Amino acid sequence: MRAVVFHGPGDLRDELVPVPDPAPGEIVLRIDAALTCGTDVKVRRRGHPVMIPRVPTVFGHEFAGTVTAVGAGVARIHEGDRVAAANSAPCGECRHCLARRPNLCEDLLFVNGAYGEYIALPPRLVAKNVVRLRRAPASRAAFAEPLACAMLGIERARVEAGQSVAVFGHGPLGCLLGMVAAARKCRVVLVGKAGWRLDRVRALGIGECIDATATADVIGELRALTGGHGPDVTIDATGRPEVWEQAMAAVGRGGSVVFFGGCAPGTSVQVDTRRAHYEELTLVGAFHHTPELIRQAVEALESGIVAPDGLVTHQMRLDGVHTALNLMQNGNALKVLIEP
Repeated sequence: MRAVVFHGPGDLRDELVPVPDPAPGEIVLRIDAALTCGTDVKVRRRGHPVMIPRVPTVFGHEFAGTVTAVGAGVARIHEGDRVAAANSAPCGECRHCLARRPNLCEDLLFVNGAYGEYIALPPRLVAKNVVRLRRAPASRAAFAEPLACAMLGIERARVEAGQSVAVFGHGPLGCLLGMVAAARKCRVVLVGKAGWRLDRVRALGIGECIDATATADVIGELRALTGGHGPDVTIDATGRPEVWEQAMAAVGRGGSVVFFGGCAPGTSVQVDTRRAHYEELTLVGAFHHTPELIRQAVEALESGIVAPDGLVTHQMRLDGVHTALNLMQNGNALKVLIEP
């Protein structure tokens, strides 16, 4: 089969590799749709010892497909089933899993291989994080993994209907965060920078948009939009320390700040201790997703409660993966749909 294989930082190759056979407990999928992700761009450039512990490995981690083979012992999934799958599975036995925080699993098993014609999914993933599809097309179902991450971010803030939610960052995950908040009947404000991407986000109608390059006071703009109080919830989806600080400065009294975008190792931010204490701010991180949220994400996609199709700006075959990741790296795409 054709596949795009990661051999190390900066070394991504188009190759022919064997079609996998399912071992006991495994299933094999024909990849019907895969999506590019900003994480792919970073990993291609510098590698990732946790997400890609061994090389070479087929690249990509957001996908949906059709089951073509089932290993011994698999009873819940059958050949011909259309499914969405997560890119990881928790162990279910460590202290974090037992505390119902499986996204923090001490033995989180990551799976890659979306940029190939077929993928074999290991038994743990088959048992915990594969969801059958009823009607959603594969191109939409492939959003299940990033949507579940966004759902965790919104859940961490305990977002409620009627609240105002400001998302800093108008990339795909910023948009998904906004969509999830909007589905919870919140007022959504997206903070981004002028350009075609912000224009696209405006056209999608996710929420109100602030052009950070058109104002000298983003925090003042957010407070003005919220009657002088500041948003109830602010979320960073940029992974930049200075924007983490903006999110803390902008949130209203008693509000919650979600650090969703991961900053570079070794960076730090300053916290206004007076506000954090006297205004009872809640500052929380948000990482990855859980099996329950993968299921909720698939249901939201199936029902149309969240419809992220408009985030796909390009569509390519496997031989376009390099071009797709370059488009992402240069800010010329939101999501690229890869159909092997």
